[in-house]
Amino acid sequence: MAMAAPTAMSTATPPMLTDARLLTLAQWLSPAYPVGGFAYSHGLESAVRAGWIADADGLRGWLADVLEHGSGRTDAIWLHLAHGCHDDAALLALDAQARAFGPARERLREGTRQGAAFARTTAAVWQLELPEVLLPLTLGRAAQLTGMPPVPVAALYLHSFAGNLVAAAQRLMPLGQTAAQGVLADLTPLCTTVAEAAAGAGLEDIASAAFLSDVAAMKHETLEPRIFQS
Repeated sequence: MAMAAPTAMSTATPPMLTDARLLTLAQWLSPAYPVGGFAYSHGLESAVRAGWIADADGLRGWLADVLEHGSGRTDAIWLHLAHGCHDDAALLALDAQARAFGPARERLREGTRQGAAFARTTAAVWQLELPEVLLPLTLGRAAQLTGMPPVPVAALYLHSFAGNLVAAAQRLMPLGQTAAQGVLADLTPLCTTVAEAAAGAGLEDIASAAFLSDVAAMKHETLEPRIFQS
């Protein structure tokens, strides 16, 4: 009886895993990148204080809404739009529009300060000329200048954003490391879905339905005592 020939197994590493641009993107969106993301809770602190979030399930649902219906979705759209800007004038005009959509003072400060920090560090290390605009916009512009496609950039941006908020939640409520990582893992497919949907969106699609998240950001402006800047 003839024996079937063994199936050849490829040992080649997928190109994406060795693409230097992917590693650069991972560096830009790492918690170690000096944008000060650890200082912001995006309104999460006031939501926990009000009892709106009390456990891992509540956190998962809250962040899923923010990603799919709130600032996560809008940030992904702004990032895609900024990726299409080919000069500073267009980017600055887009930044003015993005600021006008900010729902709260602290939310605007969060994006402004992180965007400026990202622009300064990235310009110094990669010699990219980046105006100091809101974080998703300067990231989109940096990605465009380095030839990175916007969808994976937006997906990893959203994952980093969610990861930062999960880390903030660990400082605000009883949430162990394993449960926290479980929440982030559950949100990972949604980050990709939202990033892909944003690719076909335009300025007319900018809107938020995560109203309680926006209210939490407003309430945080007068919250005392507090740990985070937003």
